[in-house]
Amino acid sequence: MSHGPNLTTFDEGRLMQVLVAPIVSEKATMIAEKSNAVTFKVLQDATKYEIKAAVQLMFKVEVKGVSVVNTKGKTKRFGKSVGRRDNIRKAYVTLKPGQELNLGGEAA
Repeated sequence: MSHGPNLTTFDEGRLMQVLVAPIVSEKATMIAEKSNAVTFKVLQDATKYEIKAAVQLMFKVEVKGVSVVNTKGKTKRFGKSVGRRDNIRKAYVTLKPGQELNLGGEAA
């Protein structure tokens, strides 16, 4: 049983823009191995339903669930001037058992 909007209700052009980049870090790798989840940087206004639909459309995998985290950008100094890093919205996409998402591009 699926909650939320159907995959067909989304604009395909919008879905192609929702996922900004995969996040490859030590933490993301640990989560991927432990709970079969992939981490993406997504648009600030992306919803969980859009993220799920985008992953299913682009990678042809079945998604079990999506968790979203908003990270505030840090304030950084460059000499006298003060700058600020961008706020980031991360999506942890959990795949259904038996599903695998290959971000490397090489054949599995």
